[in-house]
Amino acid sequence: MDFRTYLSRHLVRLDGGMGTLLQAAGLSAGELPERRSVTHPETVTAIHREYLAAGCDVITANTFGASLLRFSKDELSEVIGAAILCAKNAIREAGREGTAFVALDVGPSGRLLRPLGDLDFEEAVALFSATVREGVRHGADLILIETMNDCYETKAALLAAKESCDLPVLVTNAYGEDEKLLTGATPEAMAAMLEALGADAIGANCSLGPEALAGVARRLVAATSLPVIVQPNAGLPRTEGGRTVYDVDEATFAATLSEMLSFGVRGLGGCCGTTPAYIAALTEATRDAVPLPLTEVRDTVLSSYTHAVTLGPRPRLIGERINPTGKKRFREALLSHDIDYLLAEAVREEEAGAEILDVNVGLPEIDEVALLTEAVTEIQAVTALPLCIDTASPAAMEAALRRYNGKPLLNSVNGKRESLASVLPLAKKYGAAVIALTLDEDGIPATAEGRFAIAERILAAAESYGIPRRDVIFDTLTLTVSADNTAPRTTLSAMEMIRTRLGCHTSLGVSNVSFGLPARDTVNSVFFGMALERGLSAAIMNPHSPEMMKTYRAYLALSGLDESCAEYLAAAESFAPPAAPAAPTAPVPAAPQDTAEGESALGRAIRKGLRHEAAALTEGLLSEREPLSVIRCEIVPALNRVGEAFEAGRAYLPTLLVSAEAASAALEVIKGRLLKNGAPPAMRGPFVLATVRGDIHDIGKNIVRLLLESYGFRVIDLGRDVAPEDVLAAVLRHKAPLCGLSALMTTTVPAMGETVALLRREAPFCHVTVGGAVLTQSTAEAMGAHHYAPDAMDGVRYAESVCK
Repeated sequence: MDFRTYLSRHLVRLDGGMGTLLQAAGLSAGELPERRSVTHPETVTAIHREYLAAGCDVITANTFGASLLRFSKDELSEVIGAAILCAKNAIREAGREGTAFVALDVGPSGRLLRPLGDLDFEEAVALFSATVREGVRHGADLILIETMNDCYETKAALLAAKESCDLPVLVTNAYGEDEKLLTGATPEAMAAMLEALGADAIGANCSLGPEALAGVARRLVAATSLPVIVQPNAGLPRTEGGRTVYDVDEATFAATLSEMLSFGVRGLGGCCGTTPAYIAALTEATRDAVPLPLTEVRDTVLSSYTHAVTLGPRPRLIGERINPTGKKRFREALLSHDIDYLLAEAVREEEAGAEILDVNVGLPEIDEVALLTEAVTEIQAVTALPLCIDTASPAAMEAALRRYNGKPLLNSVNGKRESLASVLPLAKKYGAAVIALTLDEDGIPATAEGRFAIAERILAAAESYGIPRRDVIFDTLTLTVSADNTAPRTTLSAMEMIRTRLGCHTSLGVSNVSFGLPARDTVNSVFFGMALERGLSAAIMNPHSPEMMKTYRAYLALSGLDESCAEYLAAAESFAPPAAPAAPTAPVPAAPQDTAEGESALGRAIRKGLRHEAAALTEGLLSEREPLSVIRCEIVPALNRVGEAFEAGRAYLPTLLVSAEAASAALEVIKGRLLKNGAPPAMRGPFVLATVRGDIHDIGKNIVRLLLESYGFRVIDLGRDVAPEDVLAAVLRHKAPLCGLSALMTTTVPAMGETVALLRREAPFCHVTVGGAVLTQSTAEAMGAHHYAPDAMDGVRYAESVCK
C-alpha cells in the first residue's frame, strides 16, 4: 500500500524527536546531527526501531538540516543516503515493510527570503530541490517539510518538492502562541496556499506543547479539505541539573493529543522533547481510534503572507488603481521605473478600504515579465493585502505567480482555446484562483445565455485541470451603457445565472459602465449597488471614489453584513460634503504634513516601509531642523509606534522589518549629512551578535541586527555557526557592552550555554542576551544569561536599557 492510500484510510502516527536522543547517545556540542547517520548508523537505526516498536507508521529520516548550506553536493548525497538507509533498515529489522514509511525530513534553511532577507526565492527553491532529489534517489516514500515559520519559505520548499518528484508531500509549520507564524501567517492563510499548491497533508509542529497547538489544529481542520497533522513539543523546555527537560509528561501528551481526533485531526506525532515513550503512550491512547472522514471545504479563499480573504457572503473590494489604462502619471511611472509610485498607490488603496489589489503593469514599451514580478514582490513588502495578478502575458503571469507569497487571484482566463490551454495550467501549478471572462473566439455574446454557455465551458475546462469550482470566479463583462442601454441588464442577468446555476463567485470591473458619460461616479455607484443586490462577489473598483464607497458601506449595513452599522458609522465622517474653499492666501513653503493624529509624513513613510519616500522626506527636514532632532522627534517615535503595534499583536514581523529598513534609509541620509559637515554619527553599542556553534539558522539574529541598526546601534555581526572563542574575541576586541546569541535547534543549546559561561567568566562587563525558538526564560537563567529575549523587539528594548 502506498502512503497516499494509507493516509486516506487510516490514522497516521508519526515519530517524535531525534536531536535530544542523539545528544543522549553522545552527540557533542556543535556536531551536526545529520552526520551521525554516516558515523554512527547503528545509533540512528536503533532510535528508529524504538519508534517503530512504539507504534509509529512514519519514520522521519535524520535529514532535518541536510542542505547545500551545510554540506557539499557529495556529502549531502552521502548524508541523505545514509539517513534513509538507517530508516529502511529499522523498518526491515522490525518486520514492518509495507506498513511503515520513510519520510525525507526537510527543515528550514534558517534564512529569510527577499525582500525581507538575503536569500532569493529561486535560490531557496534550488536548495530544497537538491535535498528532495537526493531523498527520492535514495528511496524515500514521502517528503515531510516541517518547522517552517515563514509562508514564503514554505512555498519555496513545497514548490521544490512538487517540481522534483511525485511523492506525497506533508507540510507542517511552526506556529507561535499567537497562532501565527513568525512572519505573521494565520492557519487559514497557510491552509489556503498549501492546499492550492498541492500538498497532501498540512499541519503544525514544534514551538508549543499539545494543549497550546489545539487551537491551531482546529483552525486548520476548519480551513482545509486535506488531512491535518499535529506534532507538538513535549511542552516548554527547562534546565534541571544541566539537562534540558520538558514540562509535559507522556500520559498528558498522549491524552491531550488524542483529543484532537474528535475534531478531525488525522496525523499525530511529536517534536522536540518527545521520545519513543511519548509515541508509545500516544499509540495506546489511540489504539481503537478511527479518524473522522475528510470534509470538503468549499470556500473561495485568497491569501497574502499574513491572512486569508474569503469571498461571500460579504462582497470584496479589489482596488483598480495599479493599472496604466487611462492614467498618464501611472504610465510615466512605469516607463521611468518609478516603483515608489506603485508602492505609494498600493498603500493609499489599502488605506482607502481595498481588500485585494489588482496589479497591472502592461505596456508595450516595457519588459512586463520583469516589471510585473518586481511590482508584485515589492508591493507585498509594503502591504499585507492579497493581490490580483492582472496580465494577458502567460510569461509574465508565470513569473509573477511563482514569486507571489500566498494564494493569489489571477486576472484572467477566457473561453478562447488558446487562453484555456495557456492560463489554466499555470493557475493549477501555482495554486491561484482565476477570474474567467465570458468571451471566446466569437467575442462577447450579446445575451446572458450566451455568456452563461461560455462560463460552463470554462468551468469544465478548469475542472479537467484539477482546479476546483470554488476557485473559478466569473466576470460577465461590464460594457458601457452609453453604447447600449441594455448592456448592464445583460451583464447582471448573466452574473445572476452563474451564481444560481453554477454556484460560482463573480467579479465585475464596475467603472466600465460609465465610459463616455459625465458624472461617472454617479452612474458607477448606482450600477455597483444593482450588482451587489444581484449577488456580486467582488468588485474591481476605485476605493478613492466617495460615491462608490458610500454605496458599499450602505449596502453592507442594509444587508445585515455590518454588525450594528459599525463600519458605516466609522466611515460616516468621510461622507460629509467638503467645506467651502478658503480665500486664497500667499504661498508658503511646502512642508511635510501630518497624515494622522500625532504622525508626521516621515513617520507614516517609516511605518509603511516606503524607503525612498522616507529618505526624501528626511532630506527636506534637514533643511530646517538639526539631525538629532529628526532622529529623536521623527525616526525613533515612528519605530516605537511600529514596535508597540508588533508587541501588541497589531503588526506583523514583515511590517517591523520594512519599517526598520525605511528608518535605516532615513538614518543613512542623516549620516551622510553629518559626515559632510565633518561630524561622525554617534552610535550606541557596539552590540556583538552571533548564531552559536553548530547552528546555521540566522533569521532571528538578522532581524535583531536590522532593528538595532535602525535604532542607532553599531552591530558587529559574526554570522552563523560561531565558536564560543570567536564570540569572546569579538567582545574583547570591541569592548562590547552587549552580546546577543541565537539558536534554533535543541542540539545547539549546549553550545550556547558554553558561550554564555565563557563570556561571563572572561568578559564580565558584557551583558549577554539570548533568544531562539528552543529557549525559555528558565533555560536562559540556567545557562547564566543576563536576559532572555522572546522576540526581536524585546532584544532592542533590553539594549536600550543597557545603553541609556
